[in-house]
Amino acid sequence: MSSVVTTDRVVPFDADDGMPLNLVHVRGEHAPTRCPVLLVHGAGVRGNIFRAPVHTTVVDALVDAGYDVWLENWRASIDVPPNDWTLDQAALYDHPAAVRTVLAETGADRIKAVIHCQGSTSFMMSACAGLVPQVETIVANAVTLHPVVPRWSRAKLRYAVPLVNRFVHALDPAWGDRPPAELLPRLLTTLVKSVHRECDNGVCKMVSFTYGSGSPALWRHENVDAATHDTFIPAEFGRVPLTFFRQMARCVARGHLVSYEDLPGLPRDYTAQEPQTDARFAFVAGERNLCFLPASQIRTFEFLSRFRPGHHALHVLPGYSHLDVFLGRHAGRDVFPLILRELDHRVRT
Repeated sequence: MSSVVTTDRVVPFDADDGMPLNLVHVRGEHAPTRCPVLLVHGAGVRGNIFRAPVHTTVVDALVDAGYDVWLENWRASIDVPPNDWTLDQAALYDHPAAVRTVLAETGADRIKAVIHCQGSTSFMMSACAGLVPQVETIVANAVTLHPVVPRWSRAKLRYAVPLVNRFVHALDPAWGDRPPAELLPRLLTTLVKSVHRECDNGVCKMVSFTYGSGSPALWRHENVDAATHDTFIPAEFGRVPLTFFRQMARCVARGHLVSYEDLPGLPRDYTAQEPQTDARFAFVAGERNLCFLPASQIRTFEFLSRFRPGHHALHVLPGYSHLDVFLGRHAGRDVFPLILRELDHRVRT
Protein backbone atom coordinates (compact mmCIF):
# COMPACT_ATOMS: atom_id res chain seq x y z
CA MET A 1 0.00 0.00 0.00
CA SER A 2 3.01 2.27 0.29
CA SER A 3 3.05 5.20 -2.09
CA VAL A 4 6.85 5.26 -2.41
CA VAL A 5 8.94 2.56 -4.13
CA THR A 6 11.84 1.46 -1.91
CA THR A 7 14.34 -1.35 -1.57
CA ASP A 8 15.97 -2.59 1.63
CA ARG A 9 19.52 -3.57 2.46
CA VAL A 10 20.25 -5.23 5.80
CA VAL A 11 23.54 -4.08 7.32
CA PRO A 12 24.71 -6.24 10.25
CA PHE A 13 26.77 -4.64 13.00
CA ASP A 14 27.98 -5.61 16.45
CA ALA A 15 27.02 -3.70 19.54
CA ASP A 16 29.95 -2.65 21.68
CA ASP A 17 29.48 -5.67 23.93
CA GLY A 18 29.52 -7.98 20.91
CA MET A 19 25.78 -8.59 20.51
CA PRO A 20 24.91 -8.99 16.79
CA LEU A 21 22.38 -6.37 15.66
CA ASN A 22 21.44 -4.87 12.32
CA LEU A 23 20.35 -1.79 10.45
CA VAL A 24 17.90 -1.74 7.56
CA HIS A 25 18.97 0.77 4.92
CA VAL A 26 15.91 1.91 2.98
CA ARG A 27 16.64 3.30 -0.47
CA GLY A 28 14.29 5.07 -2.84
CA GLU A 29 14.31 5.22 -6.63
CA HIS A 30 16.72 8.15 -6.52
CA ALA A 31 19.90 8.74 -4.56
CA PRO A 32 19.34 10.66 -1.30
CA THR A 33 20.02 14.38 -1.37
CA ARG A 34 19.98 14.89 2.38
CA CYS A 35 21.80 13.46 5.38
CA PRO A 36 21.17 10.08 7.00
CA VAL A 37 18.25 9.75 9.43
CA LEU A 38 18.26 6.95 11.99
CA LEU A 39 14.86 5.62 13.14
CA VAL A 40 14.86 3.89 16.53
CA HIS A 41 11.92 1.66 17.55
CA GLY A 42 10.49 0.95 21.00
CA ALA A 43 10.42 -2.13 23.23
CA GLY A 44 9.45 -5.55 21.91
CA VAL A 45 8.89 -4.48 18.31
CA ARG A 46 11.38 -3.86 15.46
CA GLY A 47 12.38 -1.31 12.85
CA ASN A 48 9.48 -2.43 10.69
CA ILE A 49 7.06 -0.82 13.17
CA PHE A 50 7.57 2.43 11.24
CA ARG A 51 6.15 0.81 8.07
CA ALA A 52 2.48 0.13 8.70
CA PRO A 53 0.27 -0.71 5.67
CA VAL A 54 -0.90 2.87 5.18
CA HIS A 55 -0.67 5.04 2.07
CA THR A 56 2.34 6.99 3.34
CA THR A 57 4.59 5.80 6.17
CA VAL A 58 7.11 7.97 7.97
CA VAL A 59 9.79 6.03 6.06
CA ASP A 60 8.09 6.97 2.77
CA ALA A 61 7.88 10.61 3.81
CA LEU A 62 11.57 10.72 4.71
CA VAL A 63 12.70 8.96 1.54
CA ASP A 64 10.47 11.17 -0.59
CA ALA A 65 12.00 14.25 1.08
CA GLY A 66 15.48 13.09 0.08
CA TYR A 67 16.71 11.71 3.39
CA ASP A 68 18.93 8.63 3.64
CA VAL A 69 16.85 6.37 5.91
CA TRP A 70 18.21 3.78 8.33
CA LEU A 71 16.13 1.61 10.69
CA GLU A 72 17.99 0.40 13.76
CA ASN A 73 17.19 -3.01 15.21
CA TRP A 74 18.66 -2.70 18.70
CA ARG A 75 18.63 -5.41 21.36
CA ALA A 76 14.93 -4.86 22.16
CA SER A 77 14.00 -5.84 18.58
CA ILE A 78 11.97 -8.98 17.96
CA ASP A 79 14.38 -9.61 15.05
CA VAL A 80 17.18 -10.12 17.60
CA PRO A 81 17.49 -13.34 19.68
CA PRO A 82 15.61 -13.00 23.00
CA ASN A 83 17.69 -11.38 25.73
CA ASP A 84 17.11 -9.74 29.10
CA TRP A 85 18.07 -6.25 28.04
CA THR A 86 18.12 -2.99 29.95
CA LEU A 87 18.03 0.61 28.78
CA ASP A 88 21.59 0.98 30.09
CA GLN A 89 22.87 -1.72 27.76
CA ALA A 90 21.15 -0.15 24.76
CA ALA A 91 22.46 3.32 25.63
CA LEU A 92 26.05 2.23 26.11
CA TYR A 93 26.44 -0.56 23.58
CA ASP A 94 23.79 -0.34 20.83
CA HIS A 95 23.03 3.20 19.77
CA PRO A 96 26.62 4.53 19.62
CA ALA A 97 27.61 1.52 17.51
CA ALA A 98 24.60 2.01 15.23
CA VAL A 99 25.47 5.68 14.70
CA ARG A 100 29.09 4.83 13.90
CA THR A 101 27.94 2.18 11.42
CA VAL A 102 25.70 4.64 9.58
CA LEU A 103 28.54 7.16 9.42
CA ALA A 104 30.94 4.53 8.09
CA GLU A 105 28.45 3.27 5.50
CA THR A 106 27.49 6.73 4.22
CA GLY A 107 30.63 8.80 4.69
CA ALA A 108 28.56 11.43 6.50
CA ASP A 109 29.93 13.21 9.54
CA ARG A 110 26.56 14.20 11.05
CA ILE A 111 23.18 12.48 11.15
CA LYS A 112 19.67 13.06 12.49
CA ALA A 113 17.37 10.71 14.37
CA VAL A 114 13.69 9.94 14.96
CA ILE A 115 13.31 8.01 18.20
CA HIS A 116 10.28 6.37 19.81
CA CYS A 117 9.35 5.14 23.31
CA GLN A 118 12.12 2.96 24.81
CA GLY A 119 14.24 3.56 21.76
CA SER A 120 13.76 7.18 22.77
CA THR A 121 14.64 6.79 26.46
CA SER A 122 17.73 4.69 25.75
CA PHE A 123 18.88 6.93 22.88
CA MET A 124 18.34 9.95 25.12
CA MET A 125 20.58 8.27 27.68
CA SER A 126 23.26 7.87 25.00
CA ALA A 127 22.94 11.53 24.05
CA CYS A 128 23.00 12.82 27.63
CA ALA A 129 26.10 10.73 28.33
CA GLY A 130 27.85 12.28 25.33
CA LEU A 131 28.03 8.99 23.42
CA VAL A 132 26.41 10.09 20.14
CA PRO A 133 27.87 13.55 19.46
CA GLN A 134 27.42 13.09 15.70
CA VAL A 135 23.62 13.33 16.01
CA GLU A 136 22.62 16.97 15.49
CA THR A 137 18.80 16.80 15.47
CA ILE A 138 16.58 14.38 17.37
CA VAL A 139 12.79 14.09 17.02
CA ALA A 140 11.61 12.15 20.06
CA ASN A 141 8.13 10.68 20.48
CA ALA A 142 6.24 9.87 23.69
CA VAL A 143 8.93 9.86 26.41
CA THR A 144 12.54 10.82 27.01
CA LEU A 145 14.02 11.77 30.40
CA HIS A 146 10.85 11.97 32.49
CA PRO A 147 8.53 8.92 32.32
CA VAL A 148 5.11 9.91 33.67
CA VAL A 149 2.49 7.16 33.51
CA PRO A 150 -1.19 6.80 34.47
CA ARG A 151 -2.05 5.73 38.03
CA TRP A 152 -2.99 2.19 36.97
CA SER A 153 0.36 1.79 35.22
CA ARG A 154 2.18 2.96 38.35
CA ALA A 155 0.32 0.32 40.35
CA LYS A 156 1.22 -2.42 37.86
CA LEU A 157 4.89 -1.41 37.92
CA ARG A 158 5.01 -1.27 41.70
CA TYR A 159 2.99 -4.34 42.63
CA ALA A 160 2.38 -6.59 39.61
CA VAL A 161 5.90 -6.65 38.16
CA PRO A 162 7.57 -8.09 41.31
CA LEU A 163 4.79 -10.66 41.62
CA VAL A 164 4.84 -11.75 37.98
CA ASN A 165 8.65 -11.80 37.98
CA ARG A 166 8.54 -14.65 40.52
CA PHE A 167 7.06 -16.89 37.83
CA VAL A 168 8.13 -15.57 34.42
CA HIS A 169 11.04 -13.55 33.06
CA ALA A 170 9.20 -11.79 30.23
CA LEU A 171 5.82 -10.69 28.90
CA ASP A 172 4.78 -11.19 25.30
CA PRO A 173 1.78 -9.51 23.62
CA ALA A 174 1.94 -12.25 20.97
CA TRP A 175 0.40 -14.52 23.61
CA GLY A 176 -2.87 -12.91 22.55
CA ASP A 177 -2.72 -14.96 19.33
CA ARG A 178 -0.46 -17.80 20.45
CA PRO A 179 -1.23 -18.69 24.10
CA PRO A 180 1.84 -20.11 25.84
CA ALA A 181 2.03 -23.60 27.28
CA GLU A 182 3.06 -22.41 30.76
CA LEU A 183 0.18 -22.15 33.23
CA LEU A 184 0.67 -18.62 34.60
CA PRO A 185 1.16 -16.88 31.22
CA ARG A 186 -1.84 -18.77 29.87
CA LEU A 187 -4.01 -17.73 32.84
CA LEU A 188 -2.77 -14.15 32.57
CA THR A 189 -3.62 -14.05 28.87
CA THR A 190 -7.09 -15.44 29.52
CA LEU A 191 -7.70 -12.84 32.22
CA VAL A 192 -6.56 -9.95 30.01
CA LYS A 193 -8.76 -11.10 27.14
CA SER A 194 -11.77 -11.35 29.42
CA VAL A 195 -11.29 -7.87 30.86
CA HIS A 196 -10.41 -6.04 27.64
CA ARG A 197 -13.55 -6.02 25.50
CA GLU A 198 -12.69 -3.08 23.25
CA CYS A 199 -11.93 -5.23 20.18
CA ASP A 200 -11.47 -8.81 18.98
CA ASN A 201 -7.69 -8.56 18.50
CA GLY A 202 -5.93 -10.60 21.19
CA VAL A 203 -2.56 -8.97 20.57
CA CYS A 204 -4.09 -5.51 20.80
CA LYS A 205 -5.54 -6.45 24.20
CA MET A 206 -2.22 -7.86 25.44
CA VAL A 207 -0.38 -4.76 24.22
CA SER A 208 -2.67 -2.61 26.36
CA PHE A 209 -2.03 -4.76 29.45
CA THR A 210 1.71 -4.89 28.84
CA TYR A 211 2.43 -1.26 28.10
CA GLY A 212 -0.09 1.04 29.69
CA SER A 213 -3.61 1.84 30.78
CA GLY A 214 -6.76 2.18 28.74
CA SER A 215 -8.59 0.29 26.05
CA PRO A 216 -6.47 0.42 23.98
CA ALA A 217 -3.31 1.93 25.48
CA LEU A 218 -0.98 2.59 22.54
CA TRP A 219 -3.35 3.92 19.89
CA ARG A 220 -6.84 5.20 19.37
CA HIS A 221 -8.89 2.64 17.48
CA GLU A 222 -10.38 5.37 15.34
CA ASN A 223 -6.86 6.37 14.27
CA VAL A 224 -5.80 3.01 12.81
CA ASP A 225 -7.33 1.28 9.82
CA ALA A 226 -8.38 -2.37 9.66
CA ALA A 227 -5.25 -3.62 7.88
CA THR A 228 -3.00 -2.05 10.50
CA HIS A 229 -5.08 -3.20 13.46
CA ASP A 230 -5.96 -6.71 12.32
CA THR A 231 -2.89 -7.82 10.36
CA PHE A 232 0.11 -5.56 10.97
CA ILE A 233 -0.08 -5.15 14.76
CA PRO A 234 -0.30 -8.91 15.52
CA ALA A 235 2.89 -9.48 13.53
CA GLU A 236 4.92 -6.69 15.10
CA PHE A 237 4.84 -7.29 18.86
CA GLY A 238 6.88 -9.81 20.83
CA ARG A 239 8.78 -10.60 23.99
CA VAL A 240 9.75 -7.91 26.52
CA PRO A 241 11.93 -8.92 29.50
CA LEU A 242 10.97 -8.08 33.06
CA THR A 243 14.40 -6.42 33.45
CA PHE A 244 13.01 -3.52 31.43
CA PHE A 245 9.89 -3.20 33.59
CA ARG A 246 11.97 -3.30 36.77
CA GLN A 247 14.11 -0.48 35.46
CA MET A 248 11.08 1.53 34.35
CA ALA A 249 9.47 1.05 37.77
CA ARG A 250 12.55 2.59 39.35
CA CYS A 251 12.55 5.49 36.90
CA VAL A 252 8.83 6.20 37.32
CA ALA A 253 9.21 6.19 41.10
CA ARG A 254 12.08 8.70 40.85
CA GLY A 255 10.30 10.80 38.23
CA HIS A 256 13.18 10.65 35.75
CA LEU A 257 15.62 8.22 34.16
CA VAL A 258 18.14 6.56 36.42
CA SER A 259 20.53 3.72 35.73
CA TYR A 260 19.64 0.11 36.51
CA GLU A 261 23.11 -1.34 36.06
CA ASP A 262 26.40 0.21 37.12
CA LEU A 263 27.95 0.47 33.65
CA PRO A 264 31.03 2.66 33.11
CA GLY A 265 30.40 5.78 31.06
CA LEU A 266 26.76 6.21 32.06
CA PRO A 267 25.39 8.58 34.72
CA ARG A 268 23.48 7.15 37.64
CA ASP A 269 20.95 9.99 37.42
CA TYR A 270 20.23 11.61 34.06
CA THR A 271 18.88 14.85 35.51
CA ALA A 272 21.69 15.48 37.99
CA GLN A 273 23.84 17.32 35.46
CA GLU A 274 23.64 19.18 32.17
CA PRO A 275 23.16 16.82 29.22
CA GLN A 276 26.38 16.25 27.29
CA THR A 277 24.92 16.92 23.86
CA ASP A 278 24.58 19.85 21.46
CA ALA A 279 21.68 18.21 19.62
CA ARG A 280 18.44 20.08 19.10
CA PHE A 281 15.44 18.09 20.33
CA ALA A 282 11.89 18.25 19.04
CA PHE A 283 9.64 16.56 21.59
CA VAL A 284 6.40 15.02 20.31
CA ALA A 285 3.58 13.75 22.52
CA GLY A 286 0.12 12.43 21.74
CA GLU A 287 -2.39 14.37 23.80
CA ARG A 288 -4.29 11.14 24.56
CA ASN A 289 -1.28 8.90 25.21
CA LEU A 290 -2.15 6.32 27.89
CA CYS A 291 1.27 4.70 27.91
CA PHE A 292 3.31 7.79 28.83
CA LEU A 293 1.34 10.92 29.61
CA PRO A 294 2.15 14.13 27.68
CA ALA A 295 3.66 15.49 30.91
CA SER A 296 6.59 13.17 30.19
CA GLN A 297 7.70 15.21 27.20
CA ILE A 298 6.69 18.56 28.69
CA ARG A 299 8.94 17.98 31.72
CA THR A 300 11.93 16.98 29.59
CA PHE A 301 11.42 19.97 27.29
CA GLU A 302 11.38 22.27 30.31
CA PHE A 303 14.45 20.56 31.78
CA LEU A 304 16.54 20.92 28.62
CA SER A 305 15.32 24.46 28.05
CA ARG A 306 16.94 25.52 31.32
CA PHE A 307 20.32 24.99 29.71
CA ARG A 308 19.50 26.27 26.19
CA PRO A 309 16.37 28.46 26.21
CA GLY A 310 14.63 28.64 22.85
CA HIS A 311 16.75 25.87 21.34
CA HIS A 312 14.32 22.96 21.52
CA ALA A 313 10.69 22.44 20.43
CA LEU A 314 7.61 20.77 21.91
CA HIS A 315 4.50 19.53 20.10
CA VAL A 316 1.45 17.97 21.77
CA LEU A 317 -0.73 16.34 19.10
CA PRO A 318 -4.50 16.55 19.60
CA GLY A 319 -6.38 13.29 19.04
CA TYR A 320 -3.25 11.11 19.00
CA SER A 321 -2.04 8.55 21.51
CA HIS A 322 1.29 6.71 21.56
CA LEU A 323 2.11 4.66 18.49
CA ASP A 324 -0.63 5.96 16.22
CA VAL A 325 1.68 8.95 15.80
CA PHE A 326 3.40 6.63 13.30
CA LEU A 327 0.71 4.01 12.53
CA GLY A 328 -2.26 6.33 12.18
CA ARG A 329 -4.29 6.40 8.99
CA HIS A 330 -3.94 10.20 8.85
CA ALA A 331 -0.42 10.48 10.31
CA GLY A 332 0.89 11.27 6.82
CA ARG A 333 -1.25 14.40 6.92
CA ASP A 334 -1.14 15.29 10.62
CA VAL A 335 2.27 14.19 11.91
CA PHE A 336 4.90 13.50 9.26
CA PRO A 337 5.01 17.06 7.86
CA LEU A 338 5.77 18.21 11.41
CA ILE A 339 8.58 15.67 11.74
CA LEU A 340 10.04 16.81 8.42
CA ARG A 341 9.88 20.46 9.47
CA GLU A 342 11.75 19.69 12.67
CA LEU A 343 14.39 17.66 10.85
CA ASP A 344 14.77 20.51 8.35
CA HIS A 345 15.01 23.16 11.07
CA ARG A 346 18.21 25.18 10.89
CA VAL A 347 19.63 26.23 14.24
CA ARG A 348 20.68 29.85 14.40
CA THR A 349 24.23 30.33 15.59
